[in-house]
Amino acid sequence: MNWERRVHLAAHPLAYPLVRGIARLGPVVRVPRVGVVVSGAGPAREVLTDPVRFTKTGPGSPADLWTPVVGPTVLLNMEGEAHAALRRKLSGLFTPRSVAALCDRVAQEPMRALRDDLAAGRAVDLVAVVRDLVGAVICGLVGLDPAEAVRAHAAGAAITAMVRLGRTGLTPGQVRHSRAALERLTRPASAAYAAGDPATVPGRMRELGLTEPEALGAVAAFVLTGTETLVSHVPRMVALLHDTGRLDRLAEDRAGVGAAIAESLRFTVPSPVMLRSVAVDTAVGGVRVRAGERVVIATISAAKDFGPFDPDRPHSPAVRQLWFGAGPHFCLGMPLAEAEIRAVLDAVLDSAPLVVVDRRAARRVLIPGYERLVLRRG
Repeated sequence: MNWERRVHLAAHPLAYPLVRGIARLGPVVRVPRVGVVVSGAGPAREVLTDPVRFTKTGPGSPADLWTPVVGPTVLLNMEGEAHAALRRKLSGLFTPRSVAALCDRVAQEPMRALRDDLAAGRAVDLVAVVRDLVGAVICGLVGLDPAEAVRAHAAGAAITAMVRLGRTGLTPGQVRHSRAALERLTRPASAAYAAGDPATVPGRMRELGLTEPEALGAVAAFVLTGTETLVSHVPRMVALLHDTGRLDRLAEDRAGVGAAIAESLRFTVPSPVMLRSVAVDTAVGGVRVRAGERVVIATISAAKDFGPFDPDRPHSPAVRQLWFGAGPHFCLGMPLAEAEIRAVLDAVLDSAPLVVVDRRAARRVLIPGYERLVLRRG
């Protein structure tokens, strides 16, 4: 069994085979107690790009999960002009120039330490390195002290671990636990809001006239969405490149780095499932759907069904960047994610040749990943 499959089964021993099995039944399938499962890339893109028919705020949508925890105005659970307006106002934080400056500032020291450790022949757990880096980057973005990096990741992981495919929302106890965890983390962001620094999410939102609770809700949302996906993806990307014999070749010729990153995102699918609610009676992929029904977009099937891992094969338009979403909710943080991925991969490639000397898949987590991936210079 290859390691990618092990990673998926460790995270979701029942749900992963179920979702992949549903894909074999057709691109759009109604599944009792789950919803309308969309597995085809074309229908998935159709749903994601049509917020009039398929919304993030109806029954069974992301709003059911996240609004009780983070509040109603955090992009995750908004639609229409209010969503578009807030997205436009926050977009300046995620320009290539802005994210490059943030990553250069935050990543320079930990990536230097990674290079030094590997050059000295020391074994390095890449999962721990990425977890600390991603936490520190999020802290820089949302105005938290860098010392909060570990807590940022832990809070996000603890909350996302409660999410289940067959559950449309969190229980009251889980909501209380989630809010308490995030409040402990976001309370220091009040200082960033008070300072009004537009280089941070709280400062930018204060400048835009949002209240402090709304700004802190946005901080919570960025913690939830900006940590687990990258801590999952980056070690899996390096493991894929290592296991397919491409890591050392890529170190010798960096021309293929961009394609390798794009293909690793396609194959690992950092956002394996996305949710929408049917807003009006309509059809998708030839299947009639009713207002109020839950739509489960199996991004993992839409992306993986394109074929095995192959950075030399260009992506088709249907599948391109689908793991970041599509339409008005396309991931605002994509430039930041790609900058962080590139920072770690550059450090790893600078240290080649490398071998994986130990690894373990993470069990019972929302986003499949490694619990440990240990590298050493080969």
